[in-house]
Amino acid sequence: MKENSRFLPVNAEEIKLLGWDRPDIIIVTGDAYIDHPAFGAAVIGRLGEYLGMRVAILPQPNWRDDLRDFKKLGRPAYFFGVTAGAMDSMVNHYTARRRLRRDDAYTPGGRHGYRPDLPSIIYTRILKELYPETPVILGGVEASMRRFTHYDYWQDRLRPSILAESGADMLIYGMAEQAFARIIELLSRGVPFNSLHNILQTAFITDAAVSLPPIKGYGEQELPAHEECVSDKRKFAEAFRITEQASNAWKPDRLVQRHKNMKVVVNPPYPLADTKTADLPYDLPYTRLPHPKYNKKPPVPAWEMIRYSVNIHRGCFGGCSFCAISAHQGRFVVSRSESSVLKEVEKIVAMPGFRGHITDLGGPTANMYKMGGTDKEICRKCRRPSCLYPSLCTNLDFDHNPLLSVYKKALQVRGVKKITIGSGIRHDMLTGRTEKENKAYGLDEYTNVLLRNHVSGRLKLAPEHTEANVLRAMRKPSFKSFELFLEKFRAYCKQHGLPWQVVPYFISGHPACTEKDMQNLGKKAVNLGLIPDKVQEFTPTPMTLSTTMYYTGIDPYTGRRVFSARGDDQKKRQKSYLFKTSGKTRK
Repeated sequence: MKENSRFLPVNAEEIKLLGWDRPDIIIVTGDAYIDHPAFGAAVIGRLGEYLGMRVAILPQPNWRDDLRDFKKLGRPAYFFGVTAGAMDSMVNHYTARRRLRRDDAYTPGGRHGYRPDLPSIIYTRILKELYPETPVILGGVEASMRRFTHYDYWQDRLRPSILAESGADMLIYGMAEQAFARIIELLSRGVPFNSLHNILQTAFITDAAVSLPPIKGYGEQELPAHEECVSDKRKFAEAFRITEQASNAWKPDRLVQRHKNMKVVVNPPYPLADTKTADLPYDLPYTRLPHPKYNKKPPVPAWEMIRYSVNIHRGCFGGCSFCAISAHQGRFVVSRSESSVLKEVEKIVAMPGFRGHITDLGGPTANMYKMGGTDKEICRKCRRPSCLYPSLCTNLDFDHNPLLSVYKKALQVRGVKKITIGSGIRHDMLTGRTEKENKAYGLDEYTNVLLRNHVSGRLKLAPEHTEANVLRAMRKPSFKSFELFLEKFRAYCKQHGLPWQVVPYFISGHPACTEKDMQNLGKKAVNLGLIPDKVQEFTPTPMTLSTTMYYTGIDPYTGRRVFSARGDDQKKRQKSYLFKTSGKTRK
C-alpha cells in the first residue's frame, strides 16, 4: 500500500488500509486511472479529497461478466459519479465511416474493448440495478453533449436526453468543479439529494407536472419537446438554436425540454470563474502518474502524449460550427494565473523521466490566454457565437503579451530546456491587423517568438478549408488569413535558415462542401506547396451546428437548405480529391 498511498484507492484492499469503512464518493470512469489534471476523474477525485470527502476511483470496470467490478468497492455514502472518460466514447470507438477503431488511447497499450459504447448509460444502468437507492451523477464530455435531445450519427436517429436513457439522478455539464463542490457542501449539511434542484450547471429529469422553484436572477425557456424534434426536423433545428444561443450567452436562462410525461431541466451555468477558482483544480496534489496497478502493463498512449504538457486556460471564443468546446467549456476564456502555471511546470520538472522538454503550454486554442472582452457590459449583452467570425470583434482584447510572459518565465524554470506548443494556433488573430494593433498586442513578436523558440519543426494550423461557402458554414475566417500567415511564416524561416513546415488541417465532407469544393481545395494546397497529411472526414457529434445542419439539411439560423455528403462513396470521393490533386496516394 505504501507505493499506492499517494493515489486515490481503486480496490477494497486500498480502502481498508486507509481505515475507511466505505468511500463517500465512488467515481466510475471509462478511462484508465491516471492521476493527472488532464483526466477528469482524477480532477474530480482530488477535488473531492480536498473538500474532505473519501473518494475512490473505479476505472474501466468489466460490464460483461457477473459485474463483480461494480460491487468490489461497495456502496458509497453519498453518490456514484460516472464519466465515459476524457473523450466521447463513440468518437473514441468509431471512424467517420462508422468502422470500429482498433485502439483506445486511454487504455494501457492502446487496447480496445475495455469500455462499452456509451459507458455513461451502461455504467449508470448497472449501478441503478445494483444500488437503486444510491444517487448517480453523470459528468464528462459524453454526458454533457447529450443533455438534450441529440442526433446520434452512429444510429442515424435522434435520441432523448442521456438523463432519460441512463436513469441517472443528475448531470453536471461542462467543467464540473463548482457544481460538484456545491453538491458536496449541501449534502454535507444534510440536505437531501432529491431536493437539489437549483444548483447551477446541473441538469435533472422530473415529472412534467412538477412546478420547480425559480432560480433567483434567471429566466426560464422551454425547448421544443423531444417528440416534436423527432417528428419535425425544423423543430430540432429550433431546439438547437436555443441551446447554442444559451451556451454563448453571459447569463442564459434555465432550459426545459419535455420528454413524454417527463421534463429535462438544465440549470444555467456558473458565472465565469475567477483566477483563484480557475487555479484550484491544477494546484491539487496529483502524482501525475498512472496508478501502480498498471506498472506491469504497457503505457497509456494518452498519458504518454500529455504527461509533460500544461493546460493554461479553458474555453474558446472561436465558435467553429463543428466544435463542441464552447458548448462544453464555454465561449468565454477562463485563464489560470501565471504563478499557478509556473508551479505546474516546476512539478513536471520533478517528474521521473523528464528530460527538459515541455510539450505544450496551451488549451483548446494555443493563443487565447487571458483574452476576452474589453468592455464586459458589451459581452453581457452579446449573442455572437464567435468573437472571430465573421470578423474580429471590436471589443476583443487579444493581447498576446501575457502569453509571451508565460512562455518566457516557463523557459527560465530550472530544468526546462525547451517548450513546444502542441495546441493549435488561431493564425487569423495574427494577420491583417494595423501597425498599432501589432505593437500594442505583441502580434508580430508573438509570431517571431513562437517560430524561434516553440516550434518542433512542424507548426499545426487549421484553416479547415479554402472555399468561402464552406468556411461560412464552418464559421471560419477567409482562407486569405491563412495565406498571409503562411507568407509570414516562410519569410521568417528563410531569413533565419529554419527548415520548419506548416501542417495544415483540413476537413472533408463538411456540410455545404461539394466535390468541386474539395477539388479546388486540393489545387490550392498544391499551388501553395502544402503537404496534405492532415485531412479529417467530418464526423457529426452531438450539440454542434455542423451536426444539426448535417441531420436536418437546413441552417437553423436562416432556414436555408444545406448540402451534406452522405454515404461512404460520397465521403471517399470528397477526401480523395485532395490526395489526387497532390499526387499522393489516398489514405
